Amino acid sequence: MKIEIYTDGACSGNPGKGGYGILMRVPEKNYQKTFSKGFRKTTNNRMELLAVITALEKLKSTENDIHIYTDSKYVADAINQNWLSGWIKRGWKNVKNPDLWKRFVVLYNLYKPKMHWIKGHAGHFENELCDKLAVTAAASANLEVDSYFENLDNNSLF
Repeated sequence: MKIEIYTDGACSGNPGKGGYGILMRVPEKNYQKTFSKGFRKTTNNRMELLAVITALEKLKSTENDIHIYTDSKYVADAINQNWLSGWIKRGWKNVKNPDLWKRFVVLYNLYKPKMHWIKGHAGHFENELCDKLAVTAAASANLEVDSYFENLDNNSLF
């Protein structure tokens, strides 16, 4: 069965308040569902990647044909340009967001999704929907803590 996953991340300031939006769709079952979450201090790239991770974590079977659509060159190129394997070989040295990439690698190896880059803010319906979800989540009152990022930020002050 084909599962389409559309994702987007947003950040007000970078770093700043951020959020992600996800649309998951199973075309042959005419089923779709959206998800979003906001964080009080994070970065846009973290939200782009966390959206993909969160969507993959919601999957229940490795037997599906997974297609991820993102407007993040950071995320798409890490897979499509094979940056990820180089990062792993170098032991994550000089890689931003290693906590999220390590989490992603486990899911990527399990589900083997195909990664598709789409141009953001270009009228792509699903991407626009995910953007709206991400922006709304980032502006919500109940923001979560991106503890890795906030701890990293605090440690860099000393």
